[in-house]
Amino acid sequence: MQIQDLPYPDPGVPDARSGPRFLWWLGRNQLGGQFKSLAWGLLHFASVSALPFCVGMAIQAVVERSGTRLALAGALLALAGLGTALGDTFLHRAAVTNWITAAARVQQLLARKAAVLGSALTRRVAAGEVVAVSTGDVEKIGWFVEAVSRFTAAALTVVLVCVALLVYQPALGVVVAAGLPLLAIAVLPLLPRATRRADLQREKAGRATELASDTVAGLRVLRGIGGEELFLDRYRRASQEVRHAAVRSARMWSLISAIQVLLPGLLMVVVVWYGVHLAGQGRITVGELVTVYSSVMVLTYPLRHFEEIAMAYSFSRPSAKRAARVLSLERATDTEGSRTADVPAGDLYDPATGLLAPAGRLTAVVCGDPDAAGLLAERLGGHPAEQGTSVLLGGVPLDELPLDTAREAVLVQDKDPVLLSGSLRELLDVPASGHVGAREALAAAQCGDVLEALAQGSLDAADPMDTRITERGRSLSGGQRQRLALARSLITDPEVLVLDEPTSAVDSHTEARIAEGVRALREGRTTVVFTSSPLLLDHADRVVLVHEGEVAAVGVHRELLHTEPRYRAVVTRETEQEAALSGVLEDDDVLKELEEIEETA
Repeated sequence: MQIQDLPYPDPGVPDARSGPRFLWWLGRNQLGGQFKSLAWGLLHFASVSALPFCVGMAIQAVVERSGTRLALAGALLALAGLGTALGDTFLHRAAVTNWITAAARVQQLLARKAAVLGSALTRRVAAGEVVAVSTGDVEKIGWFVEAVSRFTAAALTVVLVCVALLVYQPALGVVVAAGLPLLAIAVLPLLPRATRRADLQREKAGRATELASDTVAGLRVLRGIGGEELFLDRYRRASQEVRHAAVRSARMWSLISAIQVLLPGLLMVVVVWYGVHLAGQGRITVGELVTVYSSVMVLTYPLRHFEEIAMAYSFSRPSAKRAARVLSLERATDTEGSRTADVPAGDLYDPATGLLAPAGRLTAVVCGDPDAAGLLAERLGGHPAEQGTSVLLGGVPLDELPLDTAREAVLVQDKDPVLLSGSLRELLDVPASGHVGAREALAAAQCGDVLEALAQGSLDAADPMDTRITERGRSLSGGQRQRLALARSLITDPEVLVLDEPTSAVDSHTEARIAEGVRALREGRTTVVFTSSPLLLDHADRVVLVHEGEVAAVGVHRELLHTEPRYRAVVTRETEQEAALSGVLEDDDVLKELEEIEETA
């Protein structure tokens, strides 16, 4: 296991049934690194613990005026020093490798889960929680995974030293062997309370992170409605709650640290008092007393790792729980690709609603409920929010295709597409058929003014394609972001392109030109547009009205506008009173025409 092996070709299938099971799974997948860290840890701790024996041996050699034994003690001391240096260096290297490997594996798993779930992820888990898991929680999880091997090495060293002291000096060895387990378990009664406080701190910190992430994502909207101060006040209160929880948690951990300093000190006092008493009786030598005393003092170093593993587990358990919650999410329907990876062609049909999008045609879909439109758009792309009958493409259920093939066949652009930071060239560098170039897509999406704005805002880029786009395109207006996202979707040139309100943030003149450009560029390809804009609807080959989850009417825009009241109400934003009045006026016109006919007759 080396850092250069990252990222893994396959990070594995995690055990996401609970946080502890997920931590155990991570540890089992790094056994090689754990054993390597354990071996170097044993060398390091054993070498440190051997120093008191070497010092005691040297002191006794001086007392007995034995040059041979003094030289031997010096050689052993040098060997222990070398072992300490080598063990510490490579233990740190192995431990950090374990940490980075565990963190990278978790991030790979999260990225893979996000890619599989797509937009369904943020519907089922808050975006801020996903950010918290992929940043701070990943570090906490990696900390525990790498601390396990160090703790194991420390625990084995304590046991070995106790056995060695019992053999070396049984009288004092019994005191040390009895006292050290008490030191190790003395803080156990405090750990549940410390863990609860750590869990509360992590929970409040996660909430604050979610609130901050959601506030930043919606800052433009909040400023528009004057709600930014309200959300800032909420974040201030949340951050103060995090501070109070962190102080309470720190108090408990400081108490645990104080106990682990106090009790070893008391043990050393007992060892010195009893050792002096034994030395006065002639039952032990001065060198043996120094050895036992020094051993107890040195053992406080590996004993500190008992506190570290407790802290690491307390902080990583809620983090692992949140990670396991995200990783346990599954697609609503997934047959794991029971069919071959061939992209089908033909009509797109949704049995649940009866929606049919003929192959090679531009179909516009009108829904009175924007949320229902978004869910239907995701269904057409093979990402249903709940289990049900699969959408068919050319008679082939999308759920039976491999996920990559299904996404290659049908591309869905949702209402709020994300622009990643980087150059415009990098933004448009997406998997594509190669039949549509960047210039064509940008022209169809009416991005000419966007290119000019980017060129004016970047002095060091001669080509607008090399200009930088900030994170999520925050330097652009909503309409500019929407058009760039549309151009990116057009470049991919999929068999079926599903657009959910692609022009909701642009003006009517630009919208009319976009409608013409999309229709011309997608000629011969299946395109489905969810919209209520008359300009887009008028360019569609086929318009479908979906009402209460079912197809209510099919036709062309002008026909439906005169014959379908529900369609007219959605497209023209006509109220019920206006519709009723319109109906009365139409009835009056009909009566007048009948009266005129009768008079003529």
